[in-house]
Amino acid sequence: MEKHYVGLDVSTKKTSVCVLSEDGEILLETDVATDPLEICAAIRPWRRSLTKVGHETGSLSPWLHKELQRAGLPIVCLEALHTRASLAAQRNKTDRNDALGIAQLLRSGWCKTVHVKSDEAHRLRLLLAHRRALKRKAVDIENALRQTLKAFGIRLHGVGRGQFREAIEEAAGDDPLLMGLTEAMLRARDALLAEFNAMHKLVERLAVHDPVCRRFMTVPGVGPVTAVAFKASVDDPTRFRRSRTLGAHFGLTPQRYQSGAIDIQGSISKRGDGEVRVLLFEAARSMMKRSKLNSALKSWGLRLAKKRGMKRAAIAVARKLAAILHRMWLDGSEFRFTRQAELQSA
Repeated sequence: MEKHYVGLDVSTKKTSVCVLSEDGEILLETDVATDPLEICAAIRPWRRSLTKVGHETGSLSPWLHKELQRAGLPIVCLEALHTRASLAAQRNKTDRNDALGIAQLLRSGWCKTVHVKSDEAHRLRLLLAHRRALKRKAVDIENALRQTLKAFGIRLHGVGRGQFREAIEEAAGDDPLLMGLTEAMLRARDALLAEFNAMHKLVERLAVHDPVCRRFMTVPGVGPVTAVAFKASVDDPTRFRRSRTLGAHFGLTPQRYQSGAIDIQGSISKRGDGEVRVLLFEAARSMMKRSKLNSALKSWGLRLAKKRGMKRAAIAVARKLAAILHRMWLDGSEFRFTRQAELQSA
């Protein structure tokens, strides 16, 4: 039976569909509404001979991927960074050309697929994203007030979040108009912080009631936000064959550029989930600088810090933390403070 490949270039309203034969012949190029039923109807004539149906990662990818999977299609999700680099050689970038390029990538096999996370993982990521957005907006308002009030000689340098309102009222209380304008911003900031605190408590409750997150939090420096973010990002621990690959997955390994006589090993790649990478780095620093509990991992990190500096040591400890958390998840074990085989192999 002849094999057929389908490329989907998905946008909010419409999806470009391209069907290729095994020999590279274009059998169909069309645009349909971004709806699983419409896509299934477009490729129904080749349903029995479909080898792969591919689409890029995007905002609609989790929903569309699961719906097409339920419809029985051999759907795969392609990494956007790799796919974009492959399609960059096209003379004209159009939706139809992108769909054709995705189908050609599937046909050649030169494509990198990614894991589509479960609904539970997406809900956890949504909670963390909303919590982060509320905090950023509150900080934006604080920074706007700090900057605009400088025109009146009011400097709020060194004023913390708890004393922010009192400092402004003390400095601008004699100016009714200025205080009235500032009060609106302060009310908006207080409302955002109140919702942020409520969402943070929800994250803490989820972490406490989840057995996996509770085990993660036995590691010094790992709090509820780090535990929930790590679980949501990994989703399925069995998809990683080796725990040490988690460091590269979160962009904590050095990147390398080699071409002829040039061989450069630079800073970390910063690929993957940036929020988890930052949280692991902060957990590593907290373990080495704030935690009073001693462990083999902490001792190793402190020895490395004396040779290479605290920042590089924290990155190395974060890389090992990712491997240890993954192994704890698979084994169902808690963090052990003494030297262990997992620590040496991570």
